[in-house]
Amino acid sequence: MQFPYQRVLVLGCGGAGKSTYSAAMGARFCLPVVHLDRLWWLPGWVNRSEEEFDALLYGELQKPAWVMDGNYLRTLPVRLAKADCAVLLDLSAEECLASIRARVERYCGRSRPDMPEGCSERADDEFETWIRTYRDETLPQVLRLLRESALPSFVFSSRGQAYTWLEGFENRGGGRHFC
Repeated sequence: MQFPYQRVLVLGCGGAGKSTYSAAMGARFCLPVVHLDRLWWLPGWVNRSEEEFDALLYGELQKPAWVMDGNYLRTLPVRLAKADCAVLLDLSAEECLASIRARVERYCGRSRPDMPEGCSERADDEFETWIRTYRDETLPQVLRLLRESALPSFVFSSRGQAYTWLEGFENRGGGRHFC
């Protein structure tokens, strides 16, 4: 079966694997990938203004195809309105924290591919607290917005489930990559 979606949101807690999953989906189905962290952060972990971020985001949302990963709850309603479906990686806080720690070790002193240059990988107490409280504080809001949008949504409690779903669709080009 061909992948029927052209605009996909990938949501979930920090460390759930949104960026990696988005990159895999983009490569498999020849869809451009938009990492919201690249739109929000400037070098040195300086954030853009909301107005500047929104202008960049709205520019991306107007494009005919994308896989967009990131949380940014404030802009989720407008992103849901433009998407064809949403994928939610609903992993435990412990698994997300382990992934964050491994990511910090892997990219120590440098930026990872889904971040702007000049944002060396880090995990501070505030970020870890946000991960620990995500299921109680943020996830209910995300789920409510997904329900209200009536958008096709796919919730996976493991990365394995998410990748199995992805692999259930044919690659563009009959299994060959012609992006």
